[in-house]
Amino acid sequence: MLARFRSPSAKYLSPRQKCTWPRRGYLQDCKSEKAGKNKQRSSQKMNSDYEKVVAVVRKYDGNRDSLVSILQDIQTEYRYLPEDALRVVAGQLDLQLIQVYSVATFFKAFSLKPRGEHIVSVCLGTACHVRRAPAVLDQIRRRLGIEPGETSEDMRYSLETVNCLGACALGPIVVVDGEYHGQMSPGKVKKVLKQQQRSPEG
Repeated sequence: MLARFRSPSAKYLSPRQKCTWPRRGYLQDCKSEKAGKNKQRSSQKMNSDYEKVVAVVRKYDGNRDSLVSILQDIQTEYRYLPEDALRVVAGQLDLQLIQVYSVATFFKAFSLKPRGEHIVSVCLGTACHVRRAPAVLDQIRRRLGIEPGETSEDMRYSLETVNCLGACALGPIVVVDGEYHGQMSPGKVKKVLKQQQRSPEG
């Protein structure tokens, strides 16, 4: 005769496991519970982000003439310009979304895509180009495993190229998180990237 089925003691089940104990409809119940928690966390994050963006706009007294500065502060916070943030800015400044979007896309410094924690910029202007800037770029591409305009999968690095940084006498120039590295060569790339990794921010 088969032994009567007995459920394990609740003390052996973690809070997460308790909801997975076999019963009719248990899978649907757990999915609904998980979806509800995710929706709550998403809502809380949206509210938090909304308040951050509103605070930035108020920092400039809601002045439309400060739109570029507002977008700069938002990008500093998120490392790019989220669509939801642009919508909040438009609403707070009583502008059409297309007006805010036009400014965000006009300046190359702004990004509508998530960017890495560290921004690596390589100058390909004429002065830098004739001093082997393309070779420097190739070395950085190989070390980071990404192409210009891309971000590494771990979201640590974004690589970009610029036409001129206004310091032609120091070319070739590589800028990492705003710090200029002049007279670069392919052999110096490893040292510069390692220096960044040892920095407090890295």
